[in-house]
Amino acid sequence: MSRAALLVLADGRFPAGGHAHSGGAEAAVKAGRITGASGAAGLEEFCRGRLHTAGLVSAGLAAAAALGVDPVELNGAADARTPSAALRGAARKLGRQLMRAARATWPSAELDALAREFPKGAHQPVVLGLVARAAGLGAEDAAYCSVYECVSGPATATVRLLSLDPFEATGVLARLAPEMDLV
Repeated sequence: MSRAALLVLADGRFPAGGHAHSGGAEAAVKAGRITGASGAAGLEEFCRGRLHTAGLVSAGLAAAAALGVDPVELNGAADARTPSAALRGAARKLGRQLMRAARATWPSAELDALAREFPKGAHQPVVLGLVARAAGLGAEDAAYCSVYECVSGPATATVRLLSLDPFEATGVLARLAPEMDLV
């Protein structure tokens, strides 16, 4: 296992499209639920809520896929836990983008098979777990990567959406790190 592979996979510059998805932050900003870095309507509370809901589910799916649980079953489980058609579509699009980048970076028969099974994309956390396997990473690594992406996407988005200081957004991620370890 390579710790550097984990860094490559978690890096926001990895061309998987996650950097372009706000994780709900855009809608929250428009609705006034995120107005700054901290406080009741702050990025930190938004990310904390996301971490303990969507982040927990995503981490579980990614870890299970990394352990070798059938990705078709996991994708069905992800569908069942994602009631909104728009969110399912976004998760599949992100999965398709991750799959494309991963197959070029860590070629794998498992990734090829999943791409054939879901030509329009499997859910991103399921793909992430298989990518972690292809990169020589374990279930815990896949879960960490998933959890980090779950909160780093909204943090990055609010920098653009609110002209939030990037140092403040990074501070939010650092303060949430102990909670990420628990998820």
